Amino acid sequence: MMKIQVLLFGIATDLLQTSSLEFEVSENCTIAGFKKEILSKYPQLEKINSYAIAVNETYASDEKPLHQNDVVAIIPPVSGG
Repeated sequence: MMKIQVLLFGIATDLLQTSSLEFEVSENCTIAGFKKEILSKYPQLEKINSYAIAVNETYASDEKPLHQNDVVAIIPPVSGG
C-alpha cells in the first residue's frame, strides 16, 4: 500500500467535512483506480457528477500512475453566475 495526501475543494470539502485527508491506495494504482477506491470508502462523493483530478498540482488523466506521497486534489466543477 502507498500513502497519498488528498486535497478536497468545493462541494467535496462539504461532503467529507474536511479539506484534506491521508489515503492509502494499492501499489501501481492509477487515477482510475484511485477514483474507485475513494468512492468505495466515501460513497457520498458520488453526488459529484464529474470532477477533475490533479496530482502534485498538475491535471492528470485516468491512466496516470500514482506514487508514494503524491498529493492528489479532487476539484469539482465550479458553478458561478
